[in-house]
Amino acid sequence: MRIGRKPIVILLADDDEEDRMLACDALAESRLSNDITCVTDGEDLMDYLHRRGNYAPPVEAPRPGLILLDLNMPKKDGREALREIKSDPELRQISVVVLTTSKAEEDIYSSYDSGASSFISKPVTFEGLVEVMKGLGRYWFEIVDLPRQHEQGKWK
Repeated sequence: MRIGRKPIVILLADDDEEDRMLACDALAESRLSNDITCVTDGEDLMDYLHRRGNYAPPVEAPRPGLILLDLNMPKKDGREALREIKSDPELRQISVVVLTTSKAEEDIYSSYDSGASSFISKPVTFEGLVEVMKGLGRYWFEIVDLPRQHEQGKWK
């Protein structure tokens, strides 16, 4: 992370508890100092982003700088959630990286068409996942400039 930058919140949307745990462990192993928050499905993701239900108090739902999104989730899948995020003027600036087991060309094309910033197939080993998280960390937190959080309005 560049000097003077505050760590951003990473929001991980994945219904698989083991995958969430491995992703959090891989982020820790890659020495990223970012906070990670997890949601378990697309409806929970949208509740978080719109600060509804359990996420109503702003302290419970800090604006994420990056969403790691699984495509195959119950209730509302990642494809639908991605389209909803990118069609919302308050949310569309949030970078969304699809992190999924799918390698289907159709999913890759539709994810980019829907506004995904990147598409990554989940590695099959923990070591592979650590390497992916290190790469994500270098790119998203050291190289690119992300929009600052809104000073006014819904997000603070």
